[in-house]
Amino acid sequence: MEGYDSLLNRAISRTPNPNASGERFIVPKPKTFIEGRTTVWDNFEEIRDTLNRDQDQFIKFLLKEMGTAGKVEGNRLVLQGRFTSEQIGALVDEYVGEYVRCAECGRPDTKLVKYDRVTTLKCDACGAQRSIQKRRSRTTTVARAASIEEGKVYDLKIETQGKKGDGIAKIDKFTIFVPNTKTGEIVKAKINKVDGNLAFASRQ
Repeated sequence: MEGYDSLLNRAISRTPNPNASGERFIVPKPKTFIEGRTTVWDNFEEIRDTLNRDQDQFIKFLLKEMGTAGKVEGNRLVLQGRFTSEQIGALVDEYVGEYVRCAECGRPDTKLVKYDRVTTLKCDACGAQRSIQKRRSRTTTVARAASIEEGKVYDLKIETQGKKGDGIAKIDKFTIFVPNTKTGEIVKAKINKVDGNLAFASRQ
């Protein structure tokens, strides 16, 4: 027969941690659209709630990395400047890797604990702890990526109508023509052609 210590260790290993989520961790994709010279992140609060992190700390990280300013309006985050949902999604993934997911067990059942001036990520599921490393801002990379590419789909807000009736949206320095759209609509559009500062898209 097995000894007491062996049986006890087996029982402990099979006992689920009450603090662990036990669920698949899925972060929603950012839903954004361009409004004038700003980017509106429509489901910001939903994502922040999924990450279970302090709003001020999350926003501070985002604004520093993007090199911009922003403010919360209800469940939305309004950012100064034009950014794509792909750019924002990449930053959210970086945040999850650094401030949410446990490096040992991979679970999101963690919390940020501060000891003196050192911030530590503590996992409630496996008990592991690690310090949060100071990161360099990647502002230049983000700013350069604020553009559009042929073949990609973007969420656009139609700001006005052209002489031929096409809807007109703007991203960064680009003026985008989207047929079969009306002023005020928020649409998904695929960029078919880029010619200088002009772009021609089709509604999806």
